[in-house]
Amino acid sequence: MSNPTPPAGPPASSDVEGLRTRLEELLPQAISDLEDLVRIPSIAFEGYDTEPVRSSAEAVASLLREAGMAEVSIESVAGGAPAVIGRTPAREGRPTVMLYAHHDVQPTGPLEDWTSAPFEPQRRGERLYGRGAADDKAGVMAHVTALRLVGDELAAEGIGVTVFVEGEEEAGSPTFRPFIETFRERLSADLIIVADSANWAVGVPSLTTSLRGLVDVVVEVRALDHAVHSGIFGGPVLDALTQLSRLLATLHDEHGEVAVQGLSRAEDPAVDMPEADFRRDAGVPEGLELAGSGPLTAQLWTRPALSVIGIDAPAVREASNTIVPAARAKLSLRIPPGQDPATAMTALTEHLQRHAPATARVTVHQGEQGKPYQARQDAPAMALARQALQTAWGAEAVDTGLGGSIPFIADLLEVFPEAEVLVTGVEDPESRAHGIDESLHLGEFAHVCLAEALLLRGAGELGTDQAVSSEGTA
Repeated sequence: MSNPTPPAGPPASSDVEGLRTRLEELLPQAISDLEDLVRIPSIAFEGYDTEPVRSSAEAVASLLREAGMAEVSIESVAGGAPAVIGRTPAREGRPTVMLYAHHDVQPTGPLEDWTSAPFEPQRRGERLYGRGAADDKAGVMAHVTALRLVGDELAAEGIGVTVFVEGEEEAGSPTFRPFIETFRERLSADLIIVADSANWAVGVPSLTTSLRGLVDVVVEVRALDHAVHSGIFGGPVLDALTQLSRLLATLHDEHGEVAVQGLSRAEDPAVDMPEADFRRDAGVPEGLELAGSGPLTAQLWTRPALSVIGIDAPAVREASNTIVPAARAKLSLRIPPGQDPATAMTALTEHLQRHAPATARVTVHQGEQGKPYQARQDAPAMALARQALQTAWGAEAVDTGLGGSIPFIADLLEVFPEAEVLVTGVEDPESRAHGIDESLHLGEFAHVCLAEALLLRGAGELGTDQAVSSEGTA
């Protein structure tokens, strides 16, 4: 393999302005198509109707055909949700770029908490509101719009493009690995662009260069074989909820730092964010202290974070005067780049068992494990991406981490070890992905589409002998 060379300089301003003009013409249709996608309640979680997920896949397939993809099909493996593969194969000796997004969405949460119906997209100011408007149907439409902009140019240059739109990412991508192994030949690429992340701020683009991994468990505390009267038996027996609460309290020290031994930290990031911005974006009221110590970006990107995300216990309105015999909690542990998920799982399990009260039986049910990711900073495609982002936004791109996890990136790197992976996104700190009133900033969406078109245009400069591995690590 030859030594990589830097990509060519910035595109001529006339070329960029031509793309901007064309993008302005395409944006109304792109936003309309996005609104149509948002109207489909494509929740791939167990217990939800699967037909909307199929309808969503069919809508994406139709968009890719309309965008000029030579081959488009809907596929699934092992009973998984339908995914869409679109391909325009490369000419021999030319590189192939894979564009990833997902068309499934998170459940809505309480409908009454939404300002407008989650599956009825609504524009308010510069934002489009609706479930999936940002995460990740905007990612789908960014790919489609970029192909509408430069697809013909790419075909003329012989650059291959594969679009892979998954249908179960929000549900944990349970069949992702067998899917990409089954369709390895059709998905093989030199450069993979994952459009499922966020930018630093409105007006400031970013490349996501690290991701935390994920470990989750359900811990069950049983104090009694069955419920008993709290007056007759209360005293010698502590209820399961009290004992579970005491166990959960051992997970953090008095400062809010994770107290589980055996978890690692990565190096602190070079950038930090103002506390006021974090409070605004996270919805932390003034007057409440923040947990932990050190830079906020380190706490969010390169250190472990442990949260209780669910508890099984009687609801207050249904509570009777009985001692609760058993209670369960689900714990979500985010692990930094460099941490092995299996080691983190063992550390968390051993902590819970070591701190189990003598007055109850504690059982730990191990769940999902996802690897963290660290990109190689000096890869040629990284330089090309930074250049495209700066041109599209008119602002220098920031290299950022992401506290959330995208475990399948490790699978992509293992199945396609010669590929380079770039993680980009359409969200901003106000998008509220997964939350109530999720939204997309339409101006940022336009920048994303232009940047991806420029990146695709420049992919031919990398050459197949320059598409070296990003060396993502667990």
